[in-house]
Amino acid sequence: MNLNRYDRQIRLTGFGTRGQELLGNARILVVGAGGLGVPVCQYLNAMGVGTLGIVDGDIIEETNLHRQPAYGPSDNGQAKISVLGRKLKEQNPETNIELHQTFLEPSNAMALLENYDLVVDATDRIPTRYLLDDACVIRRIPWIYGALHGFEGQLSVFNYQGGPTYRCLFPQIPKPGEIPDCNQLGTLGVLPGVIGSLQALEAVKVICGLGEILSGKLLLFNALDHQSRQVRFQKDITQEIRSIRDDSHYTAGLCDTGGGIPMVDYLKLNESGRSHLLVDVREPEEFDAYHLPHALNFPLMELEKYLTEMDKSAEVYLICHSGSRSAQAYRKLEGKLQSASLKWIQGGVKDLQAETS
Repeated sequence: MNLNRYDRQIRLTGFGTRGQELLGNARILVVGAGGLGVPVCQYLNAMGVGTLGIVDGDIIEETNLHRQPAYGPSDNGQAKISVLGRKLKEQNPETNIELHQTFLEPSNAMALLENYDLVVDATDRIPTRYLLDDACVIRRIPWIYGALHGFEGQLSVFNYQGGPTYRCLFPQIPKPGEIPDCNQLGTLGVLPGVIGSLQALEAVKVICGLGEILSGKLLLFNALDHQSRQVRFQKDITQEIRSIRDDSHYTAGLCDTGGGIPMVDYLKLNESGRSHLLVDVREPEEFDAYHLPHALNFPLMELEKYLTEMDKSAEVYLICHSGSRSAQAYRKLEGKLQSASLKWIQGGVKDLQAETS
């Protein structure tokens, strides 16, 4: 280990050489290589974490660039994990970088978490957080939670030394439409950097035994007035998990599959030439950046304006970025179309781009 690189943090009273050794022996897994994952990975890598694992199956899009500064226009269409992995190696050649080009799923969660000391949540999918929580409880691994909601960020540490878990704070997966995602609310580019940096800080504290860990406490940060507050919560022993649930459990809430079809089934239907209407419910700027040639853009918040136009078709299929908004659109339109059958496409444009990249 090149101790000269870490000289300024080794000088810190309470951290020192011992803290650097603990960091250098640590194995940390970051789930997600987007807005939160980029600063988490860059800072942990720069500070000398021994092994840094990254899980992500997504590709880089133009709409990512304002909040994911590790990527540039020339990276569009490439796998996030490949680009980030290369840049992290350039930043600190000493780090052992382990890349897992996939999404966290019930079928692979336990294997992906094996042999890691700590997990950092940098995903934007709420059902994935429930899966991550269950897997960490089984593996007895603490994990750092970070989330964004408009101009607010959230931070906590779950399952730390047997402490409260994500399910203790949020017992049930929300129903479709209950919590808007960042594609609807928007995200100020700098905010993921702030929360991701705080996640990296909390990860270092957990590994090195520094300060007071955010276990049993939820930190709420308001970017507009720089005010923060902590909400305390207790461990709920009824939420202890004995095994990973089946896939349907994690696709129940925001990704409720009622009325949904997999992307592969929609592509088969499209290739057959069967007449149908494809409605893209994303915002116009997202639609302009990438869309299927035959899709029409009816944004989620304006759907009811287009009821008559949709009713002219025998079959209507709804698509968005990941499936969350198209599921909400389905619930919004259910029972309102007189002659058209209605379906939404699971996985959305994200899955389509992943398949064709």
